[in-house]
Amino acid sequence: MSFDFDATVVGAGAVGLACGRALAKRGLSVLVLERNGHIGEGVSSRNSEVIHGGLYYPAGSLKARFCVQGRRALYAFLDSHKIDYRRCGKLVVATEEAEVPLIEAIFERAAANEVERLEHLTGAQARGLEPGLSACAAVLSPESGLFASHDYMLALQGEIEDAGGSVVVSTPFERAEPLPGGGFSITAGGEAGATLTTRLLVTAPGLGAQAVAARIDGYPAAAIPTGHLGKGVYFRLTGKAPFERLIYPPPIPGALGTHYRKDLGGQAVFGPNLTYVETEDYSVDPAKAAEFERYVRRFWPGLPDGALTPDYAGIRPKLHGPGEPQPDFQLSGRDVHGLDGLVALFGIESPGLTSSLAIGEAVADMLGE
Repeated sequence: MSFDFDATVVGAGAVGLACGRALAKRGLSVLVLERNGHIGEGVSSRNSEVIHGGLYYPAGSLKARFCVQGRRALYAFLDSHKIDYRRCGKLVVATEEAEVPLIEAIFERAAANEVERLEHLTGAQARGLEPGLSACAAVLSPESGLFASHDYMLALQGEIEDAGGSVVVSTPFERAEPLPGGGFSITAGGEAGATLTTRLLVTAPGLGAQAVAARIDGYPAAAIPTGHLGKGVYFRLTGKAPFERLIYPPPIPGALGTHYRKDLGGQAVFGPNLTYVETEDYSVDPAKAAEFERYVRRFWPGLPDGALTPDYAGIRPKLHGPGEPQPDFQLSGRDVHGLDGLVALFGIESPGLTSSLAIGEAVADMLGE
């Protein structure tokens, strides 16, 4: 049977585009469908743009493996496409003695994940690197950094299109139906809505992962994990950025916690926190500034009063609710849902951006390409 496309990807965020690139690199004709008017308008546009080293994730997990592999591949990709980044390094700091065992555990986990060039630092050594920092001890990860994520996604789109593929925006996925001889019939909406056939299907729509899977005929409801919306807000500093490196306290339950970064424009940004919400709400309550000030002063006592202004908010597609253990990425293939030629991605939150190139290659492998 002939198909309109070898592979169709639902979602043109960083991960969906990386999946499309990986499949296009292997000689397949690729279509990427995006419901929004531009690529990367969802989860991929509302994050910290941090390149994670791979410190936090349990050894052997997909998050640990994809983060380290993806980070190494990402730096090479950014170099080859001349995309702006800064390998500034990260300090994970213990702000009191009770937190020292927490960062020691992070060091051991990172070492098990084969993260390069890690260092134990005393509080004095950390303060020597970043005067003004409050720390009893710290872990230094020199491989962590920041990058221009939208430029990265534009480069992924360019590679797909250079290989003859298409990235189509303002075209929401509506449903898919497995065909008797293999492959899928896909109905897409929007002004240019159409029905098309594809041999392979990848769903990577971020917050829409559960809804998209439910619109694939034959996808068992029991195989769709429950999704939760984890909202985080950011505040920007008025004034000079105090530190050159990323500054992270120990993680909080369910997330990495409110951290500091000096963005590529030279401004200081703090966030995100974590609250669970029922709907996509990207408002930032200015009253949260007081809570942020108290938290930030744990590692930067010199934060001036009234210096934080509301910036932006992001929402992560979490697979765990409040108080529940944080699960791994889910890349669901035939063994999970029983449908040939389909990989459905769920819970691709942090470190999904860093991991995106590795996730794309793993998806292509799962599809036998």
